[in-house]
Amino acid sequence: MAVFFKAEALPEKRRGRLSRLVGANSLALRLFLSATAWIVVILVATGIVLSSLYRHSVERAFDRRLGVYLKTLVADIASPDEQAADRFPQSLGEPLFELPLSGWYWQVTRLDQTKPEVRTSRSLWDAALPRLDNSGVPAGPGGSRQGYVQGPADQHLRMVERTIDLGEDGRFVVGVAGDAAEIEDELRGFDEALLVTFGVLAVVLLLTTMFQVRFGLAPLKRISEGLAAIRSGTAERLQGRFPEEIAPLARETNALIDANRDIVQRARTHVGNLAHALKTPLSVMMNEAAARSEDPLAAKVREQIGIMRDQVSRHLERARLAARLTTVGTVTEVSPVVTALARTMEKIHHDRGVAIDVEAPADARFLGERQDLEEMVGNLVDNACKWARSRVTVEVVPERMKAASSASKVRLVIDDDGPGLTASEREEVQMAPRGRRLDETKPGSGLGLSIVLELAHLYGGDLALGTAPIGGLRAELVLPAA
Repeated sequence: MAVFFKAEALPEKRRGRLSRLVGANSLALRLFLSATAWIVVILVATGIVLSSLYRHSVERAFDRRLGVYLKTLVADIASPDEQAADRFPQSLGEPLFELPLSGWYWQVTRLDQTKPEVRTSRSLWDAALPRLDNSGVPAGPGGSRQGYVQGPADQHLRMVERTIDLGEDGRFVVGVAGDAAEIEDELRGFDEALLVTFGVLAVVLLLTTMFQVRFGLAPLKRISEGLAAIRSGTAERLQGRFPEEIAPLARETNALIDANRDIVQRARTHVGNLAHALKTPLSVMMNEAAARSEDPLAAKVREQIGIMRDQVSRHLERARLAARLTTVGTVTEVSPVVTALARTMEKIHHDRGVAIDVEAPADARFLGERQDLEEMVGNLVDNACKWARSRVTVEVVPERMKAASSASKVRLVIDDDGPGLTASEREEVQMAPRGRRLDETKPGSGLGLSIVLELAHLYGGDLALGTAPIGGLRAELVLPAA
């Protein structure tokens, strides 16, 4: 009748390697978002400034073009040539001034008469242009005014206006207006080109920012990978050169690892010393009590010394295991351990003809020390061999987790073809105290499975039992994998 215990799994503390930084609390994400915000603000502000500057430049060029026509009109008005005055107004060399409602107009208003005399281009037809001086537009250098007005047919016009005083020949207001749609079309084309250019520039800057963040945080990733390598047992210290800002972190981490190893070593030494210090007095007391076999008090002393030895052994073993498990980076290959134990157990139980079948892949690795794995698997296989009729199977199944936050596991399944346990017996085994055995006919102290149970607890693993497909009991030992 095989005896098994079930260990309740502890919360998983080991996490996988972090290959990239994501999430709201990511340093890389913070740097990228802050750089992106500044890039957007700078590009938008620059675009607005460039568009405004280009608008002023286009308006000045348009005003210079209107100013040429205005100067031509002023020259015609001021000309003393009677024949030229009769020919006034002229087309100014631009056919649009002759085309009705073309968007290009001129207008001359004489102010020194009782009723102002207004002469306009043919393109105005029977309409008139509004006056900029009446709209409150201030005069610029040279007495000219520039601004936007509403023309015939709700046209948006850019107008240049100037007041001239010819003395006895009269006082005039001369205005020339052009279709502002040309300005808007020019600005629209510039804004579209600016938007495309800045869009491409933004993409390039964002890609550059991503590269800069990844390049700048690469040393932190190296430290993360180095710590993962130490945790998995492939390295013992952080190796390599680090930037000045991170080098102190690497040095302190290595110092912490060294200090942890020193503490573990001292703890092991103290545990060993304590074990020897307690065993000697207990042995002396036991010998003295044994010499007085007829004394009832001596019998009571022997009984209590036995209990003390058991308790001392239990707590010293637990302290030893806890100290050992604090060592970082110990990895054990599972297949050689299981194969060697199977051969040993076959020799031990050779007289009973028990055969042990082992199926263990070469890539299965246990995140812990070899002697602990040997102790756990050895106890379980030995227990199965004691109750098996002729066959025991040991199967090792690595369980790789895809998520970085999930720890990998290695599952060891031990089956025997013995009588097995009922559900009530399995429950009784789970509740049995240390050293308690259900069947006293089989050899053993009942302490081996307690050690397996405590080791499974300390490693954050699980020990479960069930029914084996070959007829006996199945013991499933789940341990952390590297």
